[in-house]
Formats: sequence, structure tokens, C-alpha cells
Amino acid sequence: MMSVSCHNLEIGRTPLDFLACGCSSNASVKRISKGILRNVSRRFNGRKLLSYRQDIDSISTKASLAGVAPVLDLNKSMKPISLTNVFEVVADDLLTLNKNLQNIVGAENPVLMSAAEQIFSAGGKRVRPALVFLVSRATAELSSLKDLKTEHRRLAEIIEMIHTASLIHDDVLDESDIRRGKETVHQLYGTRVAVLAGDYMFAQSSWYLANLENIEVIKLISQVIKDFASGEIKQASNLFDCDVGLDEYLLKSYYKTASLIAASTKGAAIFSDVNSDINEQMFQYGKNLGLSFQIVDDILDFTQSAAQLGKPAGSDLAKGNLTAPVLFALEKEPKLRNIIESEFYDAGSLDEAINLVKTCGGIQRAQDLAKEKADLAMQNLKCLPSSPFRAALEEIVKYNLERID
Repeated sequence: MMSVSCHNLEIGRTPLDFLACGCSSNASVKRISKGILRNVSRRFNGRKLLSYRQDIDSISTKASLAGVAPVLDLNKSMKPISLTNVFEVVADDLLTLNKNLQNIVGAENPVLMSAAEQIFSAGGKRVRPALVFLVSRATAELSSLKDLKTEHRRLAEIIEMIHTASLIHDDVLDESDIRRGKETVHQLYGTRVAVLAGDYMFAQSSWYLANLENIEVIKLISQVIKDFASGEIKQASNLFDCDVGLDEYLLKSYYKTASLIAASTKGAAIFSDVNSDINEQMFQYGKNLGLSFQIVDDILDFTQSAAQLGKPAGSDLAKGNLTAPVLFALEKEPKLRNIIESEFYDAGSLDEAINLVKTCGGIQRAQDLAKEKADLAMQNLKCLPSSPFRAALEEIVKYNLERID
């Protein structure tokens, strides 16, 4: 939806550069472009797209927990974890953030402002800015900061703006009519305004980001915006492709979900002036938490009802987006490949595919993968001193897994 031009910024990782691509919300155009993108993807297979950067290498599931004893024990939880309770230690920070969000967007474009307010007012859990505040306060203790810096607070606002802009664009791409129980921006104002509103928020967040005057954080967050586009291209190029591997799925999930969370947690640590080892552990925490969140979301697409999801169950599969449960099931059931590659041509074939995913162990293996990433996230927090803020960061990891238990 947005034209992104970005040099390969070196911040300890070297993501792949992707070809610029224009996207359309028109269903027929998307169907045609799907085949084109798939062909582009296959042309580059010889270059082995997954031979990418150092820190993203650990996205792979291979031997990621070798020799590491699991630290998660969800049986110790006496009652379900509430995010409201978890975020209580940064409740004042989040209250200030909510007051600032509309002001920071700017009022010089009333139509765009109205469109942005539509999604801001729809609420949301504010998980990403909460992570910024929790990591900021947890790491501030290491550098003897008595309170958060202005930069910490502005980073949280920038992160939520970027996330909101990405949701507006995602709803256009997915042709979604409802977001958080409210009509989506493009449903109310049309695709043109929605695209411009998302672009405007990306631009505003970039302006505030530049004013932080920290080149490491600027590079870190700028990379996220590039990752969003790369993730959408990667997903579009692999629709209904049963040869997609698990590593490819995890890379796409990193681009679309975990990249922003990892940048949020590392950026917070950078502004606390802690050492580079702590910064890296906070990046890894955000990355592993983000991957675990995405895997759980993909599981829920099969295990929850349409009423719980706010969309039809199995909607990702119906669109040809093959997620972890599907990829694991494909290893066990050859019939599933035939159904998917037919693009659910026969009546009832989608329901049959969903049932095969559930009965062939795809759900259980995806749950194991989500728990593996969660355990890695818990390991990353060991560098922090014990505090209510570290405890809250651990509770977020557990909360995510409780969604599938």
C-alpha cells in the first residue's frame, strides 16, 4: 500500500531487499498478481532466500533449544492471566499515552485525522507500547534512572502509530470490514482515504522518530517499516504454495509481526543506556515473543469459533495463506496438498481441509512451536534484575500461551 524506499541499514542484521511492488485491494487484480509474485519467488529460489542475517538465523526451529531446560510452567498459574492486571505497573504510562495519541497524529488534515481516530478509538490492548514501558522501567534500574526519559514515552507513541498504520493497510489488503468490533477505515471512508491515512501515520511517525536524534533507534524502527512491506510481498507470493517451508513461514511472521515487537523492546533498552548485550537480549525477547504470538494467532484461526475470532474460522487457509498448523499437517496428509492446490474448488473442500489440519497433529505441533519460542523469550529476560516490570514481561509470555491452553 505504501511505496517504501530504504537502503540496507546496518544494525547488526541485514534483511533481504525486496522488489518494489504496488498493491491493489481489487480481488481480481490480487488473484492475477498472486501468480506473478509466486513466479518471482520461484525465480529467486536458487539464491536461497533463507541464507539471511545473523540474528534472524535463530528464527529457525532447528536446535533452537538444544541444551536449554524449559523455564515455563503454566501449571503454576492459579487463575487466567489478565493483561489489565499485568499492565497495572505501567497503567499511568499507558494513560498518558492514550491522551497523547490523537494529539501526536496532528490536526491539519481533518479527514485523515478522523480516519485515524476511528481505529484509535476502537481501543486495543496496547501491548506494544506496554512492552516499551515495561522494558524501559526494567532496564532503567540497571542504569540507575529514576524515571523514564521523554524518549521512552515518545518511542511508545511512535510504535503504536506504526502499528495502527499497518492495521489500516492490512484491512485494505485483506478486504476486512470489521476491526476490534468497529467498521474499518476503508469501509467507512473508502480505500483511497484509508491508504492515505495509513501513509500519513507512517510519515508522521517517521518525523517524530527523526526528532529522537538517535541514529541506532532510527535505523531500527525504519527497518520495521521495510519489513512490513517484505512480509506482505512474501505472503502474497506464496499463496496456495504447499512447498513453503517452516523457516519461510517464520521469516514472514518475523517481518509481519515480530519485527515491530523486537524493535520496540530493543529501542526501549537503548534509551535506558544499558550495555549492548542487554540491548540484544531485549531484541531477542521481542522477536521470540512476537513469533510465539503469531503462531498462537494462527492456531486460534482453527480452534476458535467465528464469533470469537470476529471472522470465519480458517479464513487464512481459505485465502491460501498457509500457516504453521497447515504446514505441519501437510507433512502427514498428502490429500491435504491436493485440496489446497485446487484452491478449494470443490464444495465442502475447505471444511475438509480444516478437519485434516485438526486430525493430523498440525495443531499440537504448532502449539509445541509456540511454547518453544515462548521459552526462549523467558530465557532472554534472565539478564534483567528481579522487579515487578520483569515479572510483568514474563506474565505476557504466559498470557499468550494461555490463549491456546
